[in-house]
Amino acid sequence: MKTVLVTGGMGYIGSHTSVELINSNYKIIIVDNLSNSNKEVLKGIREITGKEPAFIKADCTNENEMNKVFSEHKIDAIIHFAASKAVGESVEKPLLYYKNNINSLVVILEMMRKHHVENIVFSSSCTVYGQPDNLPVTENTPRKEAESPYGNTKSICEDILNDSCKAYDAINTIALRYFNPIGAHPSALIGELPIGVPANLVPYITQTAIGIRKELSVFGNDYNTPDGSCIRDFIHVVDLAKSHVVAVRRLLNNKNKKSFKIFNIGTGKGASVLELINTFEEVNHLKLSYKIVGRREGDIEQIYADVTLANEELGWKAESSLAETLQSAWKWEQNYRSKNKN
Repeated sequence: MKTVLVTGGMGYIGSHTSVELINSNYKIIIVDNLSNSNKEVLKGIREITGKEPAFIKADCTNENEMNKVFSEHKIDAIIHFAASKAVGESVEKPLLYYKNNINSLVVILEMMRKHHVENIVFSSSCTVYGQPDNLPVTENTPRKEAESPYGNTKSICEDILNDSCKAYDAINTIALRYFNPIGAHPSALIGELPIGVPANLVPYITQTAIGIRKELSVFGNDYNTPDGSCIRDFIHVVDLAKSHVVAVRRLLNNKNKKSFKIFNIGTGKGASVLELINTFEEVNHLKLSYKIVGRREGDIEQIYADVTLANEELGWKAESSLAETLQSAWKWEQNYRSKNKN
């Protein structure tokens, strides 16, 4: 049984990926500093899989803590999620994002070299494309100057990985450029649970629907899109999680065609913010309170993926519809609040 270190594994994407890894017979070790996650997530992972993953509270920017993790465990591959991830917050706190997102990767790579771990899957983002000139974007679409410090950290981290793969023979990387993950596990035992006010659209929608938030703000209706709101490629988080399992297997089986490889992970379809809201209302049979406000700094107008390479070379494809995804998000919100009424 191969062992995968999952950094940031208590977070939204990390927890869903941990479930898929366990269900695919990998042993996992979760490392998380719990700065934007909750230890209760372990219970959900255990209930879904029937197995208790190893969990270590540690900070990926701390060399001593990470050296201890690598020294005490034989690690075959790493999935590196640990990072600060809110676009708006990164505009307000750029140094926090540069320090956390870049330093954590550098420490992980240093530990890989020191402890002879060759394989890493990196959590990248479609933000590296900025506002592209042509849609959909392929992996060969030129990266643009980032619209936010968060997006810039992802570009810088990709460069660090690419340079490391060139310099050190024993590092093999797959960078997965996510589009917009939403939804929750069909069991409703894990889902997106932001601490404080949600920075992402769908948890704000579900918290508004359940009455925690008074109303939802739609940032701009004057973009050059059919309904004036931003367009994104929304992907079910479970579909996204499964792409990591495929990527890890590819690395462990030495199937990577190059030591540094990038894949877009999305549905290949764009949906607007207002379309998402309307679909949520329709499939869950409710009405949302929302208002149109000004544009938000750091947001791009529209982006969606060309996923041909992921489908044909990686051997992965998104399967869930937008309706199914939004139903799962609402089911998760209701289940979580019913259990946590206080």
